[in-house]
Amino acid sequence: MKVVLAIDSFKGCLTSVEANQAAAEGVRKVCPDVEIVQVPVSDGGEGFLDAFHAAIGGKNVELTVRDPLMRPVTAKYLLKDETAVIEIAQACGLTLLSKEERNPMVATSYGTGQLVADAVSKGAKHIIVGLGGSATSDAGKGMLEAIHNAQCTILRKAQAQAEHDDIRFTIATDVQNPLFGKNGAAHVFAPQKGANPEMVLQLDERARKFAEESARRFGYDCSKQDGAGAAGGLGYAFLQYLNADCKPGIQLLLETIKFYEIVKDANLVITGEGSADRQTLMGKLPMGILQHSGDVPVCLIAGSISDSEELKRAGFSQVNCINPEGMPLEEAMRKDVAIQNIIDTVSRLDKLIK
Repeated sequence: MKVVLAIDSFKGCLTSVEANQAAAEGVRKVCPDVEIVQVPVSDGGEGFLDAFHAAIGGKNVELTVRDPLMRPVTAKYLLKDETAVIEIAQACGLTLLSKEERNPMVATSYGTGQLVADAVSKGAKHIIVGLGGSATSDAGKGMLEAIHNAQCTILRKAQAQAEHDDIRFTIATDVQNPLFGKNGAAHVFAPQKGANPEMVLQLDERARKFAEESARRFGYDCSKQDGAGAAGGLGYAFLQYLNADCKPGIQLLLETIKFYEIVKDANLVITGEGSADRQTLMGKLPMGILQHSGDVPVCLIAGSISDSEELKRAGFSQVNCINPEGMPLEEAMRKDVAIQNIIDTVSRLDKLIK
């Protein structure tokens, strides 16, 4: 018997590693001798670095960069041979700011550019960037400024004569929004970063003008590509200025670790996330696990669940809420409570496990 655990982080509560460990304990309560494979996972946001570290190894490089308000902050990225993995939230994440400090009119992606420039200076040829959890809505202008200031010549499109085809970028995001417009970065994401309605209009106009200027400069426009609106338009800067490829974060991770090899002889896969509903079917992490698990049954667990019948019709063999009915949210979000609830929920999957 082999069980594969690939559970996303429960945001604000458990990391992917912690959720997997709790599920493993639940499995062993039912079947102590079962083979358990724990796969830390992330779709580009929280836990992206840890997931890739577990997948490919390498070393964490720490350096001091600028946070969204240009204050010094210690950030890290992963370096393995000529591959670097950057989690942009390390430098320009929303969690670096208090609620009172959130202001996407001034928040900058400058620190992400410093991470990119440092990775290139250390010999990285392939840079994988997880776009999730940003506090910014600057269309990546801050990042580009930092790269320019570091005298890093990877801005090959802005410097038309420079050829650096040996350095390539892959951005990881499940966001398909364009840079600007009613479905763009400002309108959809800026309010949760502290923008009021007037700011949203200003940010959207600012992004539109930047895209128009860039299109005139290069003769083409990436502002409507999938991923352009990710991380406050940081995705656009990677696509337009750095010729990045864009992939769903979970697809990129599962391809890297050869997930199909891990699950091919498995009897059960358990995946999960904080909240599961019909949006889960639109490319969120558990759906990626389901799509890459072949004929192996996949059980979904979550802190809250709606649209469970739709989730089952999509192919999940079971859909289980870990929290007892009526449990207050504040209690459910406690780490010790969440861990115990996962253990209890998974142990009730005894028929599947045995």
